[in-house]
Amino acid sequence: MTTSRAPLSILDLAIVGPGETAADGLAGTVATAQAAERLGYSRIWYAEHHNMPAIASSAPAVLIAHVAAHTSRIRLGAGGVMLPNHAPLAIAEQYGTLAELHPGRIDLGLGRAPGTDQVTLRALRRDPQDSERFPQDVLELQGYFSGDTRIPGVHATPGRGTNVPLYILGSSMFGGSLAAALGLPHGFASHFAPDELERSVAYYRANFQPSAQLDAPYVVAGVNVFAAATTEEAEAHLLTSQRRRVGLFVDRNRRFTDEEADELLASRHGLHVQAMARCSAVGTPEQVAEQLEAFTKQADADELMVVFGGPTLDARLHAAELTAGAWDLHPG
Repeated sequence: MTTSRAPLSILDLAIVGPGETAADGLAGTVATAQAAERLGYSRIWYAEHHNMPAIASSAPAVLIAHVAAHTSRIRLGAGGVMLPNHAPLAIAEQYGTLAELHPGRIDLGLGRAPGTDQVTLRALRRDPQDSERFPQDVLELQGYFSGDTRIPGVHATPGRGTNVPLYILGSSMFGGSLAAALGLPHGFASHFAPDELERSVAYYRANFQPSAQLDAPYVVAGVNVFAAATTEEAEAHLLTSQRRRVGLFVDRNRRFTDEEADELLASRHGLHVQAMARCSAVGTPEQVAEQLEAFTKQADADELMVVFGGPTLDARLHAAELTAGAWDLHPG
């Protein structure tokens, strides 16, 4: 079991709020990264999502390059790249380029899901069956980074010899099983899919096989955080987040009124949305710290990947500052 004061990192969804543009969401990622670096967070990851007007992180490698150019120390990575959407060689070249430009700062989390709906999957020119090759694609990608290519005569330039650290992400037993077999760190998406968290992490730890990258299991667990000066304000931020999320389930291209969203929250969809956010810390900084300590033990986590869910960039930055102070992070 790990200690309760696990390192804190941030999953930044490049949120595009009501009335904002994608440019606003992308500008927010720079402000967030600069604040995180100053406050002592360990890393920031960006997730590959497609056809979601409220999320601007559809091209993580491009976003990482931009944020890296505006920061100096904090680790940056994909949390994750949905590998079935891409050729492993292309990903090796992209993240190999980033690793050459920003040595020692780049991570690569890998997911098996498409990161979108089936219609958009067709627009990406992908076959749903591509996910069946995920384990083989991970090994191919790993070979490009190590220089021990699995396709004779094919090398990633840049990429070869960079040994970009890989993380296997997931929300089910599959991710933990694969991470254990390959001896890689495991990131669990408990911030939106908590049901299999404990079982997957327990299996991963019990069956971990050491590798060249990692000699012992390492678990990164996702958790939502709504921190504010008062409990009431934090709970209001949680409600705003739930309203937005349930609206996305019904129609991602429509903005629902609060009244409409509250009706949806009382429906079957709404109960599901509330269950998805079960792994959340909500309240004052002291309350959030206590809840994060409890979650660290529940998840048996070595590191927490925090998703700040405030309704505005200023609210999220304030929550990051409050949480860092309560968690006693060491400012950079």
